[in-house]
Amino acid sequence: MRIALVGDRSPSVRSHARIPQILQSLREREGLALDAYWIPTPDATDLEGFDGIWVPPGSPYRSEEGALNAARTARVHGIPFLGTCGGFQHAMLEYARGVLGLDVAHAENDPAARDFLLLPLECSLAGHEGLVRLAPGSLVEQIMGSSTTVERYNCSYGLNADYEQRLVFGGLRFTGRADDGAIRVAEIPGHPFFLATLFQPELHGDGSRPHPVITAFATAVSRAKVAVR
Repeated sequence: MRIALVGDRSPSVRSHARIPQILQSLREREGLALDAYWIPTPDATDLEGFDGIWVPPGSPYRSEEGALNAARTARVHGIPFLGTCGGFQHAMLEYARGVLGLDVAHAENDPAARDFLLLPLECSLAGHEGLVRLAPGSLVEQIMGSSTTVERYNCSYGLNADYEQRLVFGGLRFTGRADDGAIRVAEIPGHPFFLATLFQPELHGDGSRPHPVITAFATAVSRAKVAVR
């Protein structure tokens, strides 16, 4: 099962350092062997041949278009997708532009833009953890087996609430929220598996046991591979 890890790999990004251990644990504990290819964002062009696409943290990415293309390819071609932290942000940006035709930007990437979909959080989540309330019947609630979860963050940007309803009317579903109502999880209903989290499941525990969201992504990749056969 070949997955594209679209991001600018760096030893200084803690979540990147965790991923090899997570992949090993998926193989040993779950029998899910993912053949992962790290693809720098400037090279993230032809991704249709992968069985899954994962855009991990590490923004600002070297190429905004590369990160957007990863989300677009997964959305259009029905490829299982996981976007975490920066991956969440760029999945939302791709949907706003590609599906709704909105002329919006990410404030980290283009601070001189006119309208922003992603803005600095009033209180940075870098190094924090917090409660996330999960929507009943959502994919993420089914994955977690609970209506709440406590998750770790290393993030300073989030979704501009002014665009929430337009994204919902356009087909997105927001299925995880902080206590103040701020969005933490998004899904695309009807897609084989399209899940984006502002929190970083890569930082779960000590890395020896994959976060349920990552296990669910790997399982979806496996099922998609079998279906193709």
